[in-house]
Amino acid sequence: MSIEKCDFMKTSIFFFASLICMSALQAQTKPSKTNVDNLPVQGFRNSANYAFMAGEQLTYRIHYGFVDAGTATLKVEDSPYLFAGRPAYKVVGMGRSEGSVDWFFKVRDHYETHIDKEGMFPYRFLRNCDEGGYRIQQDYTFFPERRAFKNIKGEGYKSPEFVQDMLSAYYYARTLDYSYARVGDVFSITTLVDDEIYPLRMKYIGKETITIDAGTFRCMKFVPVLQKGRVFKQEQDLTVWITDDLNHIPVLAEAQILVGSIKMELKGYSGVRNALAIQ
Repeated sequence: MSIEKCDFMKTSIFFFASLICMSALQAQTKPSKTNVDNLPVQGFRNSANYAFMAGEQLTYRIHYGFVDAGTATLKVEDSPYLFAGRPAYKVVGMGRSEGSVDWFFKVRDHYETHIDKEGMFPYRFLRNCDEGGYRIQQDYTFFPERRAFKNIKGEGYKSPEFVQDMLSAYYYARTLDYSYARVGDVFSITTLVDDEIYPLRMKYIGKETITIDAGTFRCMKFVPVLQKGRVFKQEQDLTVWITDDLNHIPVLAEAQILVGSIKMELKGYSGVRNALAIQ
C-alpha cells in the first residue's frame, strides 16, 4: 500500500498519527496467517514512560491551505479493562471537519487503542471513520505474549514482537529517549496498518524554537524517511516539531502534498505529565 494508490483526502488528514504513519511507512511485509491459540506464550517487555499519563488531553486545529478544515482531540484515560491481568491506558482520538469543509466533505473519525502501561504495546485498536462517505472500520486484537494479532474478521496472523497500531505508535514514540539524539539519527517503529507490517521511520534534524497560537515552544524537529513515488516528494515536505522536554508533545506538523498543504497545530492542552518547554 502506498499513498499514491488512494485519494489522499480519504486518509485521515484530520488525525496526526495517521498523517505520520501514512507518510513515513516503508516497504510493507505481509504477515503469515496462524492459529493464535497454538502459538507459544513468550514474555512481555518493560518500557519506561515519562511522557504522558491518564488525564492528558491534546487538541489540534487542522488547516488545509488557508482554510480551517477541522479539529482533532487526543485523550488519555485509564482503561477499564485488564489485559492478561495487566493495567492499560485507553487513548481515544476524535477528528471532525468544520466550517465550509464540513458542508462538502464531512469527516467523523474515531480511533481508540488500549496500551499496556508497563510495556507501551497495544492490546486492542479500533478505527471507525467516515470521510466524505468513505467508511473505514477496523478492529484489531493483539496478543503480544504470542507475537500475533487478529483482525476484524477474526483471522489470526503472526507479527513482529510488540508491533504497534497507528495510534499507539504515536504514544510509544513519545516515550523514546531523545536526549542523546544526533542530527541524522533515524528512529524506527514497527507498525501494523491495514493488515500489513511497516517500519515507520523518522529522522531527527535538530532543534528549533517555534511560535504558534498555544505559545512559544522549544522543540525537536523530525522528518520522515521516505520512499520514492509517495505523495511527499522530499523529506522536508513533512516536518514535525515535538516539545524538547519529557512530554515530547507534537505541537506542529506541516505537510506539502500534491494537491496543496496541510498544517496541524496544537490548540490546547491539559493534564500533561511534566513541565512544558515553553517560553
